[in-house]
Amino acid sequence: MFDCNPVDTPMECGVKLSKFSNGIKEYQTLFKSLVGSLRYLTCTRPDILFAVGVVSRYMEAPTSTHMKAAIRILRYLKGTIDFGLSYSSSHDFQFMGFCDSDLPETLMIEKAPPDLCFSWEIVASLGVQKSNPL
Repeated sequence: MFDCNPVDTPMECGVKLSKFSNGIKEYQTLFKSLVGSLRYLTCTRPDILFAVGVVSRYMEAPTSTHMKAAIRILRYLKGTIDFGLSYSSSHDFQFMGFCDSDLPETLMIEKAPPDLCFSWEIVASLGVQKSNPL
């Protein structure tokens, strides 16, 4: 795949993949390994999430048409190698609490105090990162 031509989109527009396509049967273990690796990559590359989801539907009986669609995703990744999400937690933890009902009204009508829920929340900034080639 080092010498492949990159493409602009991870999936062709209007492509119709089917479980009953007439293509040549592909090696199932290789296809499952490729799709599994692509699914792992979707954590930092959400732009390929839809295409990987479509391709992963056909892991039971992959054909050459399905393999070509998966290889197109790899060609897209080659052209957009500098894209991705970066997760950073430069902010501190914040303590947040909320109540599921109106506390003053509950105390006024003499009901038991409502359950209060508190949780720790990590405030993280998400950003798309792209390196500019020199």
